[in-house]
Amino acid sequence: MKLLSVIVPCYNEEENVRDFYDELFKNTSFFEKKEIEVEVLYIDDGSKDKTAEEVKKLHAEDERVHLVSFSRNFGKEAAIYAGLRKAKGDLVVMMDADLQDPPSLLPEMYEYIEQGYDSVATRRVTRKGEPPVRSFFARMFYRIMNKISKTEIVDGARDYRLMTRQVVDSILAMTEYNRFTKGIFGWVGYKTKWLEYENIERKKGETKWSFWKLFLYSLEGITAFSTVPLTIASVIGVLFCILAFLMIVVTIIRKVCFGDPTSGWPSLVCIIMLVSGVQLFCLGIVGQYLSKTYMEVKKRPIYLVKEDI
Repeated sequence: MKLLSVIVPCYNEEENVRDFYDELFKNTSFFEKKEIEVEVLYIDDGSKDKTAEEVKKLHAEDERVHLVSFSRNFGKEAAIYAGLRKAKGDLVVMMDADLQDPPSLLPEMYEYIEQGYDSVATRRVTRKGEPPVRSFFARMFYRIMNKISKTEIVDGARDYRLMTRQVVDSILAMTEYNRFTKGIFGWVGYKTKWLEYENIERKKGETKWSFWKLFLYSLEGITAFSTVPLTIASVIGVLFCILAFLMIVVTIIRKVCFGDPTSGWPSLVCIIMLVSGVQLFCLGIVGQYLSKTYMEVKKRPIYLVKEDI
């Protein structure tokens, strides 16, 4: 029999823990027909509610349920990595506890694995229920990323993905501290089938992803899978050096030929502010990459486990 590992990252999801379990095993005939054993790995990302307690109750009822609880909140990327390391299955699938990733798609996803695909990924074709501003910036992020990075990142891609053991081992080989899973999936490659579905709103609770957190997450993706911003900073620096040289030449010619002194301090102040702003912008870009390098070289663990059941 094949073993399917279901990874469920959780942060303050006590209301959804049992609902997810019930929904996953609602149709057990599929697992029985395909001779699939299941293990469910709840990764408690330092929740402040009773998420861990709810998982322990499930574990007492069903030994297929496992709990990995962090010492604090390390973020969803760390939870995904911990789940992949813990998973023992021949097949591994990642799903959100809020049921925005419908378990009903699993039979279809498994069929594609049997057809020879290494990975079956999902993407939302609509962003129903999201604020328009958030949806706009999300689409812009995917467009920009696919223009400046060699790694393809599909618009609307979810973390909901069924993978073979070979794909999982390839992902685990990437031990970087600053993780951007959507980019990692694209970087490792393999034969992938994409399934599209309508956006499903959370069953209970509220999303943990604010606009600011998503913005910071997008910066992680850009700096992790593209060096184009550094190139842009270099090009801007060269252009401003050329512009400054030309302005010096023009000023000298005006003074020699027309005796026209340099006029007006307001224009000088504006130029200084503009150049200073561009310099700070370019330093900020360099600083982003430098900070990521700093975190990598310290070799800190990606997460710390408080409890493993």
